[in-house]
Amino acid sequence: MSRFTSLVKKEFNHIFRDRRTLLILFGIPIMQILIFGYVVNSDFKNIGIAVFDKSDDTHTRKILTKVFSSGYFEFAGNIHDEEGISSEFKTGRVKAVLVFEPGFGDRIDSGQQANLQIITDASDPNVANTAVGYLSGIIRNYQAEIVGPTVGQMMVDAQLRMVFNENLISAYMFVPGTMALILMLISALLTSISVTREKELGTLEVILVSPLKPSQIIIGKVTPYVLLAFCNGLMILLLGHFVFGLPVSGSIVLLLAELLLYITLSLSVGILISTIAKSQQVAMFASLFILMLPTMLLSGFIFPIENMPLALQWLSACLPPRWFIIILKDIMLKGNGLAYVWDETLILLVMTAIFLFAAIRKFSIRLKV
Repeated sequence: MSRFTSLVKKEFNHIFRDRRTLLILFGIPIMQILIFGYVVNSDFKNIGIAVFDKSDDTHTRKILTKVFSSGYFEFAGNIHDEEGISSEFKTGRVKAVLVFEPGFGDRIDSGQQANLQIITDASDPNVANTAVGYLSGIIRNYQAEIVGPTVGQMMVDAQLRMVFNENLISAYMFVPGTMALILMLISALLTSISVTREKELGTLEVILVSPLKPSQIIIGKVTPYVLLAFCNGLMILLLGHFVFGLPVSGSIVLLLAELLLYITLSLSVGILISTIAKSQQVAMFASLFILMLPTMLLSGFIFPIENMPLALQWLSACLPPRWFIIILKDIMLKGNGLAYVWDETLILLVMTAIFLFAAIRKFSIRLKV
């Protein structure tokens, strides 16, 4: 029994001295419960709403006060003409627009039915349905206040209109997110094992003694995978279009250029992992498990980023899939051009440069060892 007790003590000492074991034992569960607890939330809030008020009377102002004091919606500005509705939706800041007809309040005061229109961006069907449900409930409550809950006459008629996905097809939401996830994981996995494989096979020394510079070695390793991953990306785009019916409303050339940029970024992430990892197993673990969970939870693929705490929103901004999903939806569903996605494109360009530079610097240090 004393020998058994000594063995148990030895194992405890080994665990407490090993920081990696303690991280797996305590750090990862704490991180996962915090992320899942804050991200996996069915409550929607901070949904951007723009207003096109053609009447601007007491009734419209009371309805808007109820809408924006509910905690679900955030005022995103006033619209002054019909063309402004489309422009606001294309920016991505607005998820719904409330349109009040002229003389809205006068019709209610005279006992007639007043009309308003709820226009929603249905490129994300979950947000669109939720916004319509919340807005319809607020309007029903206001009607009950002015005419009483037992009166059968509808004083306010809310007409619904969906844009970019009129039939609320869920594939329009999930296919772009799935494309971003698959391309990130596959591309990072391809290159993450490239340098580690050279280490394990003992062929890295041959490359190190060659006259090639670190930048040439890194770019030379990435280039073949860029071409192969681009073909993979084309196949995924074709499957999304012909199998799931995802439209391509914008420029195909711009879409392919953005695809090439995102693939290059994903490959640069993988090559950076490969310069740090000591084995193929570690590189594969980092590529598959470390990248998969944040991409699924924090990129806006499944859960709206607006619902997350501010700290997780900042963390989400560091994830390339978040910006690529926005680019895909803007080009494929909304038909936007570079003028609407230039900021997301610039972010991806900066990220690509940072990851490639970090990989080259890390590989440069290894050349000196």
